[in-house]
Amino acid sequence: MRTLCFGEAIVDLICQRPVSSLAEADAFVAHSGGVVCNAAVTAARLGAAVSLAGGAGDDHWGAWLHDRLTVEHVDLRWFALADGLRTALAFVTLDEHGEPHYELYGDGVAAAISALDERLLEGVDACDALLFTSNTLAGAPEAALTLAARERALELGRPIVFDPNLRLGRWDQSPGRAAAAAGQCVPGAFLVKCNRYEARVLTGESEPEAAAASLLAAGAQHVIVTDGAAGAILRAKGLRHEIAGRPARAVSTTGAGDVFLGVLLAHLGKTDFYPPALAAALPEAAEEAARACERWGALE
Repeated sequence: MRTLCFGEAIVDLICQRPVSSLAEADAFVAHSGGVVCNAAVTAARLGAAVSLAGGAGDDHWGAWLHDRLTVEHVDLRWFALADGLRTALAFVTLDEHGEPHYELYGDGVAAAISALDERLLEGVDACDALLFTSNTLAGAPEAALTLAARERALELGRPIVFDPNLRLGRWDQSPGRAAAAAGQCVPGAFLVKCNRYEARVLTGESEPEAAAASLLAAGAQHVIVTDGAAGAILRAKGLRHEIAGRPARAVSTTGAGDVFLGVLLAHLGKTDFYPPALAAALPEAAEEAARACERWGALE
């Protein structure tokens, strides 16, 4: 099964040493970025069929991203470089614990929407499953397109993977707005994958177990809640599975969740979204996410 991954592709410019502020950073190294982009590359590396729906600016950085995605065997039929737009750049600094701080220049979501030129529904029709995040729900035009793609996927019986990936900066630091927008994408989703913080924002439940139960009650078929070093839980009707976290010498947690998601996509796509594949995939997803924390960039 081919999964259509809809969302932003950006360039992460990462300072590859711990610093306390952007002012202390003296050099940056380019890495591909964006949760959907990173998840698609991870899945493709594991042999899954994935297409990236979106775009970047028609500039040198956009060409750089396009070339890297091509080398990774991500299908780019629904990915284009948009005239007149700059590719979004994120300057990333990391503290001594590997926690990132981002300074974003440009709008990766705007580039994705402009480059698609309303061809997203064509991609949904042509593919077998759909992945998206809340990053394309914050503005009215992109939200309308995202929800239209979701409705089309539901009408066609395509499984949907939804990763809230809540970034409150997109929502004027309003958890309520973010939760309301993301919550409408839970019903009918084959999988809702979120971390403990996102689960709490979506449900008001502080414990992963209670949050997972709430998301299932809201209409998700399967729920995975990750909790960093504590591991992750998988819940569905008649299914309970959990794994412990994997040890890592973290230098950067940037993109660890993206890699976790990409491993899940690979296992699902290669098994025609066979539900038990989720439980089978969790140990590898946790292991790869831990290894990603030991790299400066999510993918290398």
